[in-house]
Amino acid sequence: MSTSIVMTIIGADHPGIVSTVSEVLNRHDGNWTQSSMSSLAGHFAGILLATLPDESVQDCLDELAELSEQGLEIIAHTADHVAEEADSETWSLDLVGHDRPGIVQEITAVLAQFGVNVEELETEVASASMAGGSLFKARATLGLSSGVDLDDLERGLESIANELMVEFKREA
Repeated sequence: MSTSIVMTIIGADHPGIVSTVSEVLNRHDGNWTQSSMSSLAGHFAGILLATLPDESVQDCLDELAELSEQGLEIIAHTADHVAEEADSETWSLDLVGHDRPGIVQEITAVLAQFGVNVEELETEVASASMAGGSLFKARATLGLSSGVDLDDLERGLESIANELMVEFKREA
């Protein structure tokens, strides 16, 4: 049997962080199955899903905890079962609009109001050279239950700001 481990990794960014974590997993016969990692403001931040043989889990977790001596903060949670898939469809969402404080909260509040699950979210703020100011861009993967009215959801998101462009696309 195997156990899934979900972990977050944070530390000052430098070469070799991913290699160090993967070496620990490899020593314990772990399988790196999914991850998302970035360098943000001089820090490395990552989330990772790995599977390990049941008998290797505790030793691996102990060794990962020792990486704090190298400046890495790793929080790991075991997941003995996989959540059952809800009756939902996967959609992608692209948003572009003028940046301002609170825009992420406003967008996610609308998504929550419609019962939409945010499965992945990537955001960035870029210079809007032609219009001046800053441009907010977001790309998300969403789980929409069969009862969600996509037109109502789109109107709800567009009501946040006149200039917010919203594009939905059903994932295959």
